Parts: sequence; C-alpha cells; structure tokens
Amino acid sequence: MIDSLERVVEDLVVVNSKLLLLIGAPNSGKSRLLRQFAKRRDLQILNVGAALGRELLTIPSPRRHLQASDLLKGLAGEFTSNGLLLMDNLEILFDQGLQLSPLDLLRRHAQARRVIAAWPGALTENRLSYATTGHPEYQDYGCDGLVPFRVN
Repeated sequence: MIDSLERVVEDLVVVNSKLLLLIGAPNSGKSRLLRQFAKRRDLQILNVGAALGRELLTIPSPRRHLQASDLLKGLAGEFTSNGLLLMDNLEILFDQGLQLSPLDLLRRHAQARRVIAAWPGALTENRLSYATTGHPEYQDYGCDGLVPFRVN
C-alpha cells in the first residue's frame, strides 16, 4: 500500500488538487501508513491535536476561535518540507468552540503545498463525514478539491 501512496503523492504535483486524504475505519492503519511514508521521505508529521492544542492553551478560551486558523498556519509552515505537509490527529479541528471548517482549512493549506492527512471520518457515496448525524461535531462535505486514498 505504501508504494501506491507514493505514486499518488507524486501525481499530486500535476493535478489541480494537492490535498490527499487517507480514509479508513478506525484502526485501519491510516496513521501507520502516514508514518511509513514520513520515514521513507525523512519528513515529520504534524500531530495537529497535540501541537495546536499546546498552542491554544496559551490563549484565553473566548479568543481561541479567533487565532486557531493562524496558529495552524504557523505550525504547517514549520512542518512543511520538500513541498509536503503530513498531518495526523485532526480531531481538534472539529471542536465546536474553534468554529472551523476542517476540510476547507485543509484545502486552503493545499493551495500552497501538497497535503497528506489522515481523515478521522468516513467516505460514503462521494461524501466525507466526521461523527454521526445528530452528534454536535457532525460535519458532511463533498469531495471536490481533494484526492481520497482508501486505507483498508
């Protein structure tokens, strides 16, 4: 599977979308595949939950939603290497208090570089989702502007 991922990442250079999402059920190996890819390319993975969470702790709660996007932009700059940004543990982006649109945020980062991220939700009938209908953090998106990569 790692060889397939390598080929798709190389193809991102010539396609419009530079956002590749690793999609699979929990414990399907998304993070492991991302780590293998990072090791092959000698890259670091941005653990969004840990890094952004650490940054947000320094900001008063009522102001966090105002700075979350800029903080993530700074972190993305630090972790980008050779035109690639690898991201894992995105769940914090769905926190309602941050008032973010996680997929739109990833798409914006992918305008400047190739982004490979482990999506913490599902892909069903060409729709990406996070959480289940009725859950406070539920999100549903179309797949425009990204390349889905299924991990089984």
